[in-house]
Amino acid sequence: MEASNGARIYRIGDSGEAVAEIIGKLQRLGLLAPGDHFVYDEATARAVRGFQQQRGLMIDGIVGPQTYRAIDDARWRLGDRLLTYVVSHPLSGDDVLALQAKLQELGFAVARVDGIFGADTQRAVTEFQRNMGLPGDGTCGPSTFKALQRIRPMATGGRPDALRSAEAVRAAGPRLSGKTVVIDPGHGGFDYGWEGFGLRESDVAYDLAARIEGRLGATGVRAYLSRGRDQGPDELARAAFANETDANLCVSLHTDGSMNPEAQGVATYYYGADLQGTSSSIGEQFAGLVQREIVARTDLLNCRTHQKTWDLLRRTRMPAVRLEIGYVTNPHDASRLADPDFRDVVAEAIVVAIQRVYLPPEQDAATGMLRFGQLTV
Repeated sequence: MEASNGARIYRIGDSGEAVAEIIGKLQRLGLLAPGDHFVYDEATARAVRGFQQQRGLMIDGIVGPQTYRAIDDARWRLGDRLLTYVVSHPLSGDDVLALQAKLQELGFAVARVDGIFGADTQRAVTEFQRNMGLPGDGTCGPSTFKALQRIRPMATGGRPDALRSAEAVRAAGPRLSGKTVVIDPGHGGFDYGWEGFGLRESDVAYDLAARIEGRLGATGVRAYLSRGRDQGPDELARAAFANETDANLCVSLHTDGSMNPEAQGVATYYYGADLQGTSSSIGEQFAGLVQREIVARTDLLNCRTHQKTWDLLRRTRMPAVRLEIGYVTNPHDASRLADPDFRDVVAEAIVVAIQRVYLPPEQDAATGMLRFGQLTV
């Protein structure tokens, strides 16, 4: 089967070389019993769901493009291959994740432990090499691996990346004017997302994005939409666009849906997983602010905040959150989402949350109390 972007999707009943490769990798990861196994069966689906849960992915037991990349990343161990910065196609994998975690533990500045060998990881490797008297080429090869194994941190605990992120937010100042925010309306083009009660997820997301863009623009924020009304780029393209704008924050907008019409509520997601301490501290803070503002101003059920490693959250260099604003398959949520006044309330809640990321405690307001006209522009 193929996804809407032409990428293959593998599920129960599939077979072939790609399925055999997936099964082999799951077996090497210890998630699937060894043996001759060539069909994507229920045991494979259970192994995939376990892997997805561990890695902060959508738990559906189906191997789509993102799960496929994550399974491939998981096979690498530090020292298996030469690690270097490739601008056009950065290396990713668990070996990069381990390298970043080690460098961070030793006090070298890695922006985020995300398993992607980017420019900041290259700089941290170069700095480490120079401190160890090695050639500072930013490439992690045998001599650098040996040096990493020998050295032990003088202190453990703490999150230097979190401290750096908090200082960057403080240094940016409380004023919204001059900041850059990317607003990502989910789905688009021929990908409508969830549909229900006459609503399409892609249409609701775009309308909300336009309302947020207008409000941010009025405060002096440079606000960019990641897609046009009839476009549907994949998450990698959306993340690349956000990075190109050098944005301060990114907000991805979605609605949810379910085969169960009683499922309802709003949830917000930020980058993180229960793996090597990966998380975005400012992303988590931002997600909490967005979630609380929406819940305080609307009657949507609070489904709380959660960490995920979805491509848009992982591959954006700035703090990013993804909102699932109500279920278009639920009669209550759908009726609220269809109301333009309700969409205005949600848009104001998100803009206020963006402002509150930058407000110091002495200038901050109670949740649900700050209004658009009171923003610091």
